[in-house]
Amino acid sequence: MSIFIDRETRLVVQGITGRDGSFHTRQMIEYGTKVVAV
Repeated sequence: MSIFIDRETRLVVQGITGRDGSFHTRQMIEYGTKVVAV
């Protein structure tokens, strides 16, 4: 199975309520990742 990622890729995050999940999600958003749902 292949996963194709480009500039238009949107991301759904599961498990954001924990300390590690919120930390890494914040890092991804600061980097420019398009997070569309949590």
